[in-house]
Order: sequence, then C-alpha cells, then structure tokens
Amino acid sequence: MPTKLFDLKGRVALITGASRGIGEATARLLAEQGAHVVLSSRKQADLDAVAASIIADGGEASAIAAHQGDSDALAQLISAIDQRFGRLDILVNNAATNPHFGHISDTPMAMVDKTLQVNVKGYFELAALASKLMRRNGKGAIVNIASINGVKPGPMQGIYSITKAAVINMTKAYAMECAPWGIRVNAVLPGLTDTRFASALTTDDKMLAHFLPAIPLARVAQPQEIAPAVLYLVSDAASYVTGTTLAVDGGFLT
Repeated sequence: MPTKLFDLKGRVALITGASRGIGEATARLLAEQGAHVVLSSRKQADLDAVAASIIADGGEASAIAAHQGDSDALAQLISAIDQRFGRLDILVNNAATNPHFGHISDTPMAMVDKTLQVNVKGYFELAALASKLMRRNGKGAIVNIASINGVKPGPMQGIYSITKAAVINMTKAYAMECAPWGIRVNAVLPGLTDTRFASALTTDDKMLAHFLPAIPLARVAQPQEIAPAVLYLVSDAASYVTGTTLAVDGGFLT
C-alpha cells in the first residue's frame, strides 16, 4: 500500500519570499505534492510568473504581493487567504533581508532596523497571524527558514546572524505555546546555497575558498536541496516533530 505521508492535497500553504531561490523551490515542491500554494513576496509580477509556471505544470497556485516588513501588508495577506480559502494549513516563513555585508561595528543603524524588522518582527507577526487562522481548524504547520548563521555567526554578516539566532529561539517559543492548538513549529537551517540572496558569497572565489573547506560535502547547495526538508516538516511524516531545527548544510555544523 503506497504511503501518503507527504501528500498535501487539500491543504493551503503560504510561502513568503517565493519569487525565487529557496522560496520558489519550496513552493514548487509543495505544489507537486498537492498543496494549493499561495506565493508572496514584494513584487507581484515576479510572483505571477512563478504561479503561472506552477499552474502550467499541473499545480495549484495563487500570488499575493506583500512586504515582510510591513505589518499592514501581512495582515491583509492573511485576511485575503482567509476570505478566499477559509483556512491556512502551512506557513513557510522564508522572506528575509541581509543589507549589510561588512564588519559588525560598521553596521549602519538603519540597516540594523531593517534587518530586525524583516527577519524577526516580520516572521513573528506572520506566525502570530497564521497560527490564529490555523487554530480554527485545530491543526497546522509552520516552518521558519533560519540559517546556520543562527548557530555560528557568519563573517561580515553580524546583524543577519543575530536575527537568525532569534528565529531559532522564536521557533521554539511558538512550538511550545502553539502545541495545544495542534500547530507544529519547526525551523530549517540552510547552509551556503546558490541563490541570488547569497550571491555575494557564492560568486566570490575568495569567499568560496574560505567556506568550502569547512563544508564536509565540499560544495554549495542548490535551492531544490533545501525544499525537501521543508516538505518533511510540514507533512504528516513529521506529525510528532515540533520545536526542532533541521540543518541542511552539507555537514558544516557537524
């Protein structure tokens, strides 16, 4: 008898930062497993293109632009999902920013504020809104995309690393308090991944020469290699998993 542990048919999944990179790869994979994926990021046109591609491949997708750092936009996003579907089963908090690459002491306060707003407050707000909608159905799954930098700060990525450490602890706090609502909350910690977001590292030979020797698998990940970890955590295969962090890092944190 075939297993249906990863079957997401009938479920509504919201993925932020879904116009490219890990978010797009995750949205495509969840759609392949039967979920109706709601794609969100800042630019509607980019989202529409990804949604059209998913639909062309036989999946179900919608696109709603919203800025992760805008409280009103996040509230409107959840409201739109509620009005259209009357439910939300999965949230993948993926959208993030990393505007400063340099010595931590040189970080402009404006960039500190922006990084905290998007990477911490935005995650917190969307998880709060989503969990209340999930509570109505007595179950749900939230996955926060953190980073290995949340465990071991990356060089020249101080404030970004700090926010990702906060996301890891936020995941544990939400897991404890949302468990009585039937909601599981976990985090994925990607290692160095070939995305536009990480291009300052992946396209710099000197940076790669620094990082690759520290990765046992000795290579950079592709977004499609991060997405299955998210699928596992939002699926019934992880029905007894909450409050955990899953590193997908080629062994970097080993």
